[in-house]
Amino acid sequence: MAQINSEIGKLEEVIIHTPGSEVENMTPENAERALYSDILNPTIAEKEYGKFRDVLNKVSKTYEVMDLLEEVLSHKKAKEKLISDIITLENKIELEDHLYKISNKELARQLIEGVPISRNTYSRYVSDDRFSLAPLHNFFFTRDASMAFGENVLIGSMSSAVREREAMIMKCIFDYHPDLMSKTIRLKPHTENQKFSIEGGDFLIPRENVFLIGNSSRTTATAIDSFIDFIANTRNDKIRMIIQELPPKPESFIHLDMVFTFLDKDFALVYEPVIYNQHDYRTTLVSIENGKVTFRDIKNVMSGLKTVGIEVDTIACGGEDDLWIQEREQWHSGTNFFCFEPGKVIGYGRNQYTLEEMNNEGFEIVHSTEFLKQDFDHTKYKKLVVTIDGAELARGGGGSRCMTMPFTRQEVDW
Repeated sequence: MAQINSEIGKLEEVIIHTPGSEVENMTPENAERALYSDILNPTIAEKEYGKFRDVLNKVSKTYEVMDLLEEVLSHKKAKEKLISDIITLENKIELEDHLYKISNKELARQLIEGVPISRNTYSRYVSDDRFSLAPLHNFFFTRDASMAFGENVLIGSMSSAVREREAMIMKCIFDYHPDLMSKTIRLKPHTENQKFSIEGGDFLIPRENVFLIGNSSRTTATAIDSFIDFIANTRNDKIRMIIQELPPKPESFIHLDMVFTFLDKDFALVYEPVIYNQHDYRTTLVSIENGKVTFRDIKNVMSGLKTVGIEVDTIACGGEDDLWIQEREQWHSGTNFFCFEPGKVIGYGRNQYTLEEMNNEGFEIVHSTEFLKQDFDHTKYKKLVVTIDGAELARGGGGSRCMTMPFTRQEVDW
């Protein structure tokens, strides 16, 4: 069962997906459709990801989506429901027989890496498509399709149809896998034909009973309304939400965790122009108690956190001095760090000015190669940044937080 009450508690279990041929099966023509601004070199990306995975293996128990999916497909009801949901959603009823005939291992692979098109009709023979069921190019960003909070898992409502299968797969895993079974929540719009989406990059948990949510190009106000209603209808304790509206452009602002992540009890990494509202986007404090919901505008995220009793110092992505450097490093996920215990985080080594700023605040910078040495003891450090190479991974549009779905964390001694 899930157990997540913060962004920084010591990590115990995390779900990841090592990128496979679904990343290789991308061309300049379909990159934009797959939500990429460029195509990746899969050989380099997989090598970079391997170091990232090894770091996580050293500090926690990791689960691979592909393995979890293969295991859960052995459950007859889970398999039937997942196949039915996918072929209905994607209007691929003709694939039903094929999906049932192949082994569970092959089925798991094809549901993620794509079902090759069968050239058994004239229209398929002359089709430019290579797949009857498209590869899930974005699945190594496991953060977005599911979000654990408390003992619950909120299933993402994806902003793009090309990612909706990811959410279906994650729901199936949490509904049926014996090691991960949790209460799953799927939000619904108040009315039909609303633009409605919520993704994990916009969903942060500063501490128990406090949510920090981005209203972005990937998470709509209508979906946030539905989440507020869910909390108001199911909780009697006092809940606070801080909602930050994000600029629609550039595309590096797609999620809140691209401009803000927690590093420790007393530090957060921020892209200052957005988090301090230099672009004049709204920040709203929502209070929920005994079913009653109230809203009020506040100055910015940091003042909102202070209002709910969370005081953290900020470290500037790209450093304090040069707006151009801040923009460059934010573009390459310069604020997107993943905390595996208080004060200890993983991020891209390419963002040198951000790392220098962190080092000035007492964070020791260690490359993943050094960290993975058998005699390296990370428990000796109070504040630590483990850097991974990100020449290719960063071009996918996300960083270390994007590539993780924490399932359980220890409670934080505040």
